[in-house]
Amino acid sequence: MFGFFTKKTEEPFEIKEAEDSYPNFPKDKKGSEYKRQLQKIEQANNNILAGGDAQDGDEESRLKMSLRVSEVVSSSVVDWFASQSFIGFPLCAVLSQQWLINKACFVPARDATRNGYDIVSMNGDDIPDETVKILQRYDKKFQIKKNCEEFVGLGRVFGVRIALFEIDSDDPEFYEKPFNLDGVTKGSYKGISQIDPNWCMPYFVSGELNNPAVRNFYEPTYWVINGKKYHRSHLHIFRNGKLPDLLKPVYMYGGYPVPQLIMSRVYSAERTTDESLNLVTSKRTSVWLTNLARFMANETEATERLMAWIKYRDNNGIKLGDKEGDQFQQFDTTLSGLDDVIMTNYQAVSGASNVPVTKLLGTAPKGFSTGENEDKNYNQELESIQEHDLTEFVERHHQLVMKSSGLEVLDLTVNWRPTDSPTAKELAEINKTKADTYSALVMSGVVDGSEVRTVLVKNPDSGFHDIGNVDSENNPLGLSDDEMQALKELGVDFNESKDSESKEAN
Repeated sequence: MFGFFTKKTEEPFEIKEAEDSYPNFPKDKKGSEYKRQLQKIEQANNNILAGGDAQDGDEESRLKMSLRVSEVVSSSVVDWFASQSFIGFPLCAVLSQQWLINKACFVPARDATRNGYDIVSMNGDDIPDETVKILQRYDKKFQIKKNCEEFVGLGRVFGVRIALFEIDSDDPEFYEKPFNLDGVTKGSYKGISQIDPNWCMPYFVSGELNNPAVRNFYEPTYWVINGKKYHRSHLHIFRNGKLPDLLKPVYMYGGYPVPQLIMSRVYSAERTTDESLNLVTSKRTSVWLTNLARFMANETEATERLMAWIKYRDNNGIKLGDKEGDQFQQFDTTLSGLDDVIMTNYQAVSGASNVPVTKLLGTAPKGFSTGENEDKNYNQELESIQEHDLTEFVERHHQLVMKSSGLEVLDLTVNWRPTDSPTAKELAEINKTKADTYSALVMSGVVDGSEVRTVLVKNPDSGFHDIGNVDSENNPLGLSDDEMQALKELGVDFNESKDSESKEAN
């Protein structure tokens, strides 16, 4: 009756899940070992004490500020950095379609290879002309400059690029064994093939996966391409930047993709530019002061009046209104500094990609300096690409060409030509300085005129490149080889005339 013995219904108890410390973390990596390691690192850092005893200790004053740090690493900060992990090769390819990202990847590759290189001997010995001609012929046949540009450009897109030197061999396990130049037979070198990283899979053996003390720790022994194993010594691999061992598996043992590094900055720059159009077209705000109660009383009539006013408002600045009951005001939004905001975002893209903003945009931005320091830093970046990524690539190509052509395999390397092409005025100043130097050397007796002339002939920028070498005995006129051959065909031979003169003298 009074409900004393009525069984009370218990309210359902809801168990709330713990709030995720990383709400913006990529979904495919939630619950992964990568995230667990980040949480472990964060927890370990948060347990660090800044120093001192607990506040409630016997020797501590109650008024003294606690030295205990409640949270050394903020979860939101860790969340923001952790969300910038590897985005995957397919997304890198998609992002590379964007014009700014595409230029950030391929402009340095083109600039580093544009002026080419000179083939030189490592020990300073003279290189036979036949060897140089064959190397230059195969450089053109196998498009070595195009391969160098693609090697660096797509390497920056994906963070890694794998080049395979194609060699025909009767040994079915040729590519599984470490590279041996003696195994290259005559005519077996066929060219260079480059493979996107999404078609390759790393393969480890022995202690390179579990022994940090080995020299090639976390460096794949083989790369599996189309089901076939290729030993790493047969490949030349480009990696953009250096990864710590903990991150190498995440990046598929490659490097940092440039699209991943700059995509947020590119988004900010492009969105700012797009929003500037809306700001320019809507910077004028017109206010129509009228009888609001009367205006809202008849919505249909009010809408028609408003549309008619809008129609005549843009009639070359003429606006119509009731001079008795209406008032008009116009407010303009100032656009001063808008270009600075836009260019600041593009500067951030430039800094993240190591490419000057003048190279990315193609023009010198208004208000910027001459950019001499930027050009100097950029040239140093290009020289680093040449030295660290392309020199060994070209050296291996030349080794294979010499071995496959049946030539003696010489110790050759390449000297990359300067990346900054001098202007005509700068070139004239350089040649004038060299002329003063040559004159001083001749006057002091260190060299003679014929030796200086030989140097001038070999220098394509001297202005005397086509006059031919000086041979006072066999070529007194300093004619080129083609001109000498033409004279021989006409019956003129300096050697014969010299012999006849010597006989007459006797």
